Amino acid sequence: MKTIAIVQARMESVRLPGKVMMEINGIPLINILLERLSQAKLVDKIVVAIPDSEENDILSNYLKSLGHVVERGSKNNVLERYYFVSKKYKSDLIVRITGDCPLVDPHIVDHCIEKLKSGDSDYQTNTLPPTYPDGLDVEVFSYNSLKTCYQKAHKIEDLEHVTKFIRDSKEFKKENFTNPEDLSNLRWTVDEKEDFDFIKKIFEYFKPNILFSWEEVLKLIRENPKNFQQNQHFSRNEGSNLSKGQKIWKRANRVIHSGNMLLSKNPDMFLPNKWPAYFHKSKGCHVWDLEGNKFIDMSVMGVGTNILGYGNEEVDQAVRETINLGNMSTLNCEEEVYLAEKIVSMHPWSNKLKFARSGGEANAIAVRIARSFAKNQNIAVCGYHGWHDWYLSANISDSSNLDNHLLPGLSTVGVPHQLKDSVFTFNYNDFDYLEKIIVEKNIGIIKMEVMRNAMPKNNFLKKIREISNQYEIVLIFDECTSGFRETFGGLHKKFEIEPDIATFGKALGNGYAITAVLSNEKIMNAAEDSFMSSTFWTERIGPTAALKTLEIMERLSSWNIITDLGNYLKSKIIKIAKKNDLDVNTFGLPALTGFSFNSKDNVKYKTFISQEMLKNGFLGANCTYLCINHSKEIIDEYIEVLDTIFSKISDCERGAEIDKLLHAPPSKVGFGRLN
Repeated sequence: MKTIAIVQARMESVRLPGKVMMEINGIPLINILLERLSQAKLVDKIVVAIPDSEENDILSNYLKSLGHVVERGSKNNVLERYYFVSKKYKSDLIVRITGDCPLVDPHIVDHCIEKLKSGDSDYQTNTLPPTYPDGLDVEVFSYNSLKTCYQKAHKIEDLEHVTKFIRDSKEFKKENFTNPEDLSNLRWTVDEKEDFDFIKKIFEYFKPNILFSWEEVLKLIRENPKNFQQNQHFSRNEGSNLSKGQKIWKRANRVIHSGNMLLSKNPDMFLPNKWPAYFHKSKGCHVWDLEGNKFIDMSVMGVGTNILGYGNEEVDQAVRETINLGNMSTLNCEEEVYLAEKIVSMHPWSNKLKFARSGGEANAIAVRIARSFAKNQNIAVCGYHGWHDWYLSANISDSSNLDNHLLPGLSTVGVPHQLKDSVFTFNYNDFDYLEKIIVEKNIGIIKMEVMRNAMPKNNFLKKIREISNQYEIVLIFDECTSGFRETFGGLHKKFEIEPDIATFGKALGNGYAITAVLSNEKIMNAAEDSFMSSTFWTERIGPTAALKTLEIMERLSSWNIITDLGNYLKSKIIKIAKKNDLDVNTFGLPALTGFSFNSKDNVKYKTFISQEMLKNGFLGANCTYLCINHSKEIIDEYIEVLDTIFSKISDCERGAEIDKLLHAPPSKVGFGRLN
């Protein structure tokens, strides 16, 4: 019987790219593996099956230069690669080896082959269940079994993992051989940087010999346990349980501080270890992950950036035309002038503004301008206003001062402690406390969100405007989130309260970076000598996108569309909560509808919602930012799924265990350490 060992290898490993060509003692891992495998006496031929993609040319050329047999095939359909190789070389038996197992042991390979030859099974392995260290995995199967898989297997995971169809099907006779001692907890494969470091230590110890046995490796590790712990925290076959997005998230945490640039997009805030994390495509209210799964976004829609939906064709076309003409120049772009005129015309109390590109920048600019004008520089704040020193300094005197303003646990590490007692917090609708600190803390600036989770009560906003006038306080409304959700412009227009300064962002450019700080000439002129300048505040794409976005918003009255949808969604949530006897609070602007459970397990329930929504084709949690591409039909579909989830949560409130339903740790809350 002709036996062929097929080694699947590629350069595009998601977690550790190019690992098969990483060198130990000057020899690439793939060559070490092939040299060790070539010692198997019952293997007639070794073929390396690699993807037919440009990235793998370097691997193919290297292997061929050493005389190895290389066959190339489908990048994603590894099962097809195996079948075509087996058919071409007329194999009777196939040994499957993966390119990330440089400690492959030829004696185990021969034993596996011998057991299949001498028995009557279709599939022989040492992994069903595993008792050898991860990295010594061997599978041997007949050509006829492989052919059956190729003809019948259609699921993506079956095509990617080659033998999964055999392992899951009752159609094949399977046998497993075990090691007398269960060593399955040991990790000798290479998927992570720590794995490579572990393997490198082993080969450096035995250098120049690369043909040592696996028993010798085990003895070495047991005699020197402290030297071989760097990768043992990874679970066996961890990669098969991780999506491509989660694998890249692991890579990101090696090289990107905190993993990404925005806390609200940290996957651990939704569903640790399971959230798709990265997107390939977005359009309307749909998002496609890196594996091609399509989801309806009933979550935060880019964290509030896309009222007109992802990839609005008119906005994108305007941007494409700008790109074709050139985004940057020594000269300024005229679009910023037209945009400034448009925004000022929407807010008659203003006549001048400055542009930036992020909400944090806009809020810092607003504070700088206000402090240039105000007679006192201490600030009273309510709400979330970004990450800059001026804001975080509120927590210097008490680390919990900002806990009620969206994100609890914000540290003041790196913030100059000289800023202590320059910023003081007050809670929304608590006018008496605000009045108290105005008098006691020498407040010269009030900075607040017009509204986030609760409606103003007892003329709260009107009283703030009046006391600001009385004490000559500069009133700043942060409309980076609330702007354009219920009015064409700032939410303050709805309440007929005019600020002295307002900031706008997020939805202003429908996914393109643009923010604005709006005020009057008198206040702006006070900051004339204050240096505020940035190269990319002058790029052309942001103003272009904003002009087109405002044009479409005005034409469609988009704020009415998303508000109506939000009210519809909120009413449905309240209805199914009552149906399932759940104590639920709803909060936020209608277009930013959120809910929470009055339960000690609120966070676990939120995590469970994300988990179950993902299974049903939704990105969801406990807050939905609506866009014009959402519809009542989509909301109804979402509510139908949410109703089923609420029913299970209701069971948990009556005694069932939510922990038994969760397939991931609870989502993170606030800032703290996420990784």
